[in-house]
Amino acid sequence: MTTVRREAFGRMPPEEGGGEVEKFVLQSDSVRVEILSFGCIITTLETKDRDGQFSDVVLGFDTLEGYRGSHPFFGAVVGRVANRIANGRFNLDGKDYQLFLNNGPHSLHGGAKGFDKVLWSAEVLPNGVRFFRLSPDGEEGYPGDLKVWVTYTLSGRELAINYQAQTSKTTPISLTNHAYFNLAGQGSRDVYDHEISIAADSYLPVDDTKIPTGEVAPVQGTGFDLRQPVELGKHLQKFHLDGFDHNFCLPQRQDRRLVARAFHPPTGRTMEVHTTQPGIQFYTGNSLDGSLKGKGAATYPKHSAFCLETQNWPDAVNKPHFPNVLLHPGEEYNHTTWLVFNTA
Repeated sequence: MTTVRREAFGRMPPEEGGGEVEKFVLQSDSVRVEILSFGCIITTLETKDRDGQFSDVVLGFDTLEGYRGSHPFFGAVVGRVANRIANGRFNLDGKDYQLFLNNGPHSLHGGAKGFDKVLWSAEVLPNGVRFFRLSPDGEEGYPGDLKVWVTYTLSGRELAINYQAQTSKTTPISLTNHAYFNLAGQGSRDVYDHEISIAADSYLPVDDTKIPTGEVAPVQGTGFDLRQPVELGKHLQKFHLDGFDHNFCLPQRQDRRLVARAFHPPTGRTMEVHTTQPGIQFYTGNSLDGSLKGKGAATYPKHSAFCLETQNWPDAVNKPHFPNVLLHPGEEYNHTTWLVFNTA
């Protein structure tokens, strides 16, 4: 049985149209999650350890001001296009489009004011909440009026996130949630004692600005082979890796499949990621530097969280051999990701 509660969380400033930001609290016997109508942000996700003790396992802030300020997309839905587009440029039907550059020479996670920085309208469901917004033609440089629905539902130990969209003009689209997890509890020092596995036979090598080179490389015999669980800290040391910020290539099928698993042996917490998406970006919080004051005055140093962002492949709009990232009028974009929390 899931209960859903809505409450006020803050107000947008007048120069941004005002408007009340609401928080939606979804609670089952084993999981409690709080989600904002601002950016569809997961602010809190509490789950049990093997002794039945709840801890909040996602990074974030206590106030709306924290989320409105500068931060690395904590808990937010990012779009229109998650991840990087090289030089913020693409060509569609002979027309060039230029996006805002917010990641060095590239566009990242939707640009200057992506889906993470706007107010969505909300509808309460029996076991969750559905958010809606219209992204107008030309917003952040993207073509077409894009209608977007993001639905969170909680059932027992499973949180489902469904993304749907329809467009008036052909546009690239790739939506994901950018939650930062630490199964030891948010505010814990690092994630080195987590065991991670990702069911991918190949990954995308990147250049020094994090844009895929175009090669689809086998993981076999590399530090990117996570098909069997690895202890993260030891694995990074063994392969002299500074961390992960890479897309892992998943089977190109539309059905639900288990693609990744994280396990924290000291607490027994596990998280499985199931999805219909063609890729998953594994990111180990490399740019966290302890400068942000998070929930309960926690600081978040480098490698104090990980992200498993289910999405299309980065820069797919410029790489024809990558999975199709274009949505055409009359079609529907529809993907779901399921996060399943348990103990071992």
